Amino acid sequence: MTASIDLHAYQEPILFLATAGVVVPLFHRLKVSPVLGFLAVGALLGPYGLGRLIPEYPWIDWLTFTDPEGTSRLAEFGVVFLLFTIGIELSWQRLRTLRRQVFGFGTLQVLLCALALGLFAFKAVNSITAAAIIGIALALSSTAIVIPVLAEQKRLSSAAGRASFSALLFQDLAVAPILFTIAALDTRQPEVTLLSFLTALFQAALALAIIVGVGRVVLRPFFQMVSATKSPEIFMAACLLVVMVTSLIAAVSGLSMALGAFIAGILLSETEYRRAVDTTIQPFKGLLLGVFFVSVGMSLDIFRFLEAPVTILAVATFLIAIKSVIIFWLSRPFGLTASEAADTAFLLGPGGEFALVILGGALAAGLVPTEVGQNLLLVTTLTMVAIPFLARLGRRLSRQLEKARAIDPEAAVPPPPEEPGRVIVAGYGRVGQLVGDMLQRHKVPYLAIDVDPGLVAGERKAGKPVFFGDGSYPAFLRACGIEQARALVITLDTPSAIEAVVAAARQERPDITIVSRARDAKHATQLYDLGVDDAVPETIEASLQLSEAVLSDIGVPMGLVIASIHERRDEFRAVLRQNNRGPDRTEFRARRTVGK
Repeated sequence: MTASIDLHAYQEPILFLATAGVVVPLFHRLKVSPVLGFLAVGALLGPYGLGRLIPEYPWIDWLTFTDPEGTSRLAEFGVVFLLFTIGIELSWQRLRTLRRQVFGFGTLQVLLCALALGLFAFKAVNSITAAAIIGIALALSSTAIVIPVLAEQKRLSSAAGRASFSALLFQDLAVAPILFTIAALDTRQPEVTLLSFLTALFQAALALAIIVGVGRVVLRPFFQMVSATKSPEIFMAACLLVVMVTSLIAAVSGLSMALGAFIAGILLSETEYRRAVDTTIQPFKGLLLGVFFVSVGMSLDIFRFLEAPVTILAVATFLIAIKSVIIFWLSRPFGLTASEAADTAFLLGPGGEFALVILGGALAAGLVPTEVGQNLLLVTTLTMVAIPFLARLGRRLSRQLEKARAIDPEAAVPPPPEEPGRVIVAGYGRVGQLVGDMLQRHKVPYLAIDVDPGLVAGERKAGKPVFFGDGSYPAFLRACGIEQARALVITLDTPSAIEAVVAAARQERPDITIVSRARDAKHATQLYDLGVDDAVPETIEASLQLSEAVLSDIGVPMGLVIASIHERRDEFRAVLRQNNRGPDRTEFRARRTVGK
């Protein structure tokens, strides 16, 4: 006889997996962040969405998430795994380099935003305690949404990414004392005293010391023992064990679970197992983060919003605006440009998940008026939902500011007069600098141009012939002496920018030799169509260099290796050129020579 099965016990996992199977591919095809999809699903299928219709239509219960508390407990591990993987990408040395931003920028950001928001909140609640709690809660930002958005856009290592991460890391460190302070202010818990507060801080510091100390001694030999089994399942279990144990130790001591996992990740980053652990954890992180975003969406009460939409939207807009302005101006003394500061401000301006925790605790303790607290929970959730949109807006605004910002006097030097035989290098990043060094080594005069005034100023101080300007403008190319130039090398990394420079150069000088960097084989073919003489695809060159290295390392004579590499490169070039519909450069050169 078959045992009876309680299908309701499997309802929410199946519903979430179905959501993930539909949302991620659909939003990927629409080129929209899946974060928005999970948030929308949580709002639609949560207790404030279709869940409201269950009393009238009981069958809808099968299509809704009915256990917000259970989902939120599971969702917390999404943030835990996220911070763990971030820690793996860092190291103690890199973390030390961020200490000024973490404890300087992060501290000031929380304090100034909390002060400003608390002053405005005081007018609504007329209580210093409630205003302080509201100010501190709303000053925090969303680690769980900002970091995935930056990772998705591959901007974690950018200046705005580092500043945002530093502020978010400080906020994670500050959550424990904030929550304890709320407990101390709760008149229903008279046992909370200064001694218990100091004891809690000591416990938190002790927990961090245990995680760091034991982790340094145990983790490497532990993973050596596990990897010796050569069992992927055992290795996966070991990874999950480390994440769970470190996060729970932190939680028991009063810290956030995510902080404990973050420290464990940093410890593992110094071992030879970091990449294998990261690869093993990624699927869990992705799924659990999806659960987290669904849980955030579930807290979005659409009907409460409809009761006072103008007021709630106004408060949400004001929250983002006041925080963004403070963060923008605060970022400048910490070395961020106007464009980077704007990008950071839009990322950190919305509220965060810890604001939901702090406001929820304050409501339970009776420290914040119920109506105000409920509305602020909705405001915070709305701003979190807006983060992907604001990230795009901030990035677009930063690009506009980058173009419009004042030019450094060192970068505004006009190009020198024409010099016969000069090579023009468009783009002076890492690739352009290597090209310039090789030209200089062979005593070939060159002139480099770039649109980054900071880079230009720095290279000019180093004595390099670098000038500020955009190579897509024919007039600027004339000022650089394209009429007398020997060749043009384009090292830019944006296809549209490369194509614009090629078009401008051909307009001014049809016969000039153009050698351009290309993203891949398809892009190289397009550049040949536009009229470049040589397009160098990054993917093909990388594979040829790898082939050369392995052939020489296994003992194939270097002469044969070099000859075969050159032959293979010529074959690739011939294939890429075979569909070239661009004009014949040889004809242009012949025409130019006859004209002279």
